[in-house]
Amino acid sequence: MFLHRIKILTLAGFTIWIDISWLILAALLIWTLALGEFPRTVPNLSAATYWWMGFAGTIGLFISIILHELSHALIARRYDMPIAGITLFIFGGVAELNKEPSSAKAEFLMAIGGPIASMVLGTILLLVAAAGEKTMSPAAFGVLDYLGGLNWILALFNLIPAFPLDGGRVLRAGLWGWMNDFGRATRIAAGSGEFFGLAMILYGILEFITGSTISGVWLFFIGLFLHGAAGAARHELTLRHTFGGLPVSTLMQRNPIGVAPDISIAELVEDYFYKYYFKAFPVLLDGELIGCIMAKDVRDLDPSDTTRRRVADVMRSCSPEIIVPPHLDALEALARMQGGRHSRLLVVEQGRLLGVLALSDMLQYLSLKQELDRNMQDLPWSAAKTRNARSAHYGHPAR
Repeated sequence: MFLHRIKILTLAGFTIWIDISWLILAALLIWTLALGEFPRTVPNLSAATYWWMGFAGTIGLFISIILHELSHALIARRYDMPIAGITLFIFGGVAELNKEPSSAKAEFLMAIGGPIASMVLGTILLLVAAAGEKTMSPAAFGVLDYLGGLNWILALFNLIPAFPLDGGRVLRAGLWGWMNDFGRATRIAAGSGEFFGLAMILYGILEFITGSTISGVWLFFIGLFLHGAAGAARHELTLRHTFGGLPVSTLMQRNPIGVAPDISIAELVEDYFYKYYFKAFPVLLDGELIGCIMAKDVRDLDPSDTTRRRVADVMRSCSPEIIVPPHLDALEALARMQGGRHSRLLVVEQGRLLGVLALSDMLQYLSLKQELDRNMQDLPWSAAKTRNARSAHYGHPAR
């Protein structure tokens, strides 16, 4: 999701990161505040003062977003929802949940916590600014007043019922509690997010055409982000429905292709790489996994060595990242593939290679299941009922 992150601190047990894209936001915000916002709201100050105010306002936004996301994270931890960390990026910040909420109540409280924290902080800043308007410097008043209003804007914008905004999560929690169906609630909330994102994209284009270039560009890209994030939530739900609770042993290719350690590199290239087009192969000895050999391991060998050298001379230990047990949840295996950019995982039990889990096979399974599910929804009620009854009879949950 993020381009490149820099760890800046740990707060209340949560690691705070800054994505490099946030630095773009920071630079644009300092420039906008120093040359536009503060000269308009607090006139007759020096240019240097406005630049310092712009810098202070940006730091204030940084702290505001952290406190907003920290409130999410603290409530999530209270309800046993692990948070991987908090990351600030160009469109704000995100508390990274490791798993979905355990209940509609947990979802609601976690979602509403961020806007409430922003409202409280905004109110405090506005009160401090109002109380010290006549005693503090115009620059300090301008920054505090700006940050107070900005926190209220942050809270109200996040309460829009469009997933993945906090309001969208509140909407999902309400629908979840009412319908008792997490999947359906997610689809509706994600649909609202996609609609709102599209509306922002169109409005941004209109703003750009009518001369509001900067606001138009920002609205366009924020809408694009929201539309994409909502679609990603819908896609993730599909993945969870398809692969959640499914062991990799049901999806793996059994009797996988492996190479013997004593064949020559020339045989390996001719009989395996050129025949099967894989970039890596497991090395097996009597069915036991003893290593892996990759195309890049033999790419730079001298051609004269390919007949003399054996696989055992060149193979390497298999990375622990690509070795999984047969009972591992297929959803977790997919996450491991995506995180490590692996297209194939080796399914191993007690040192023996049982099969290979390929990303292409998982995607084909996903496509087939979606097609069959759509077709099954079109069946007459009696046929669908019969199918569900048979599923229950044979111990398989009706989907």
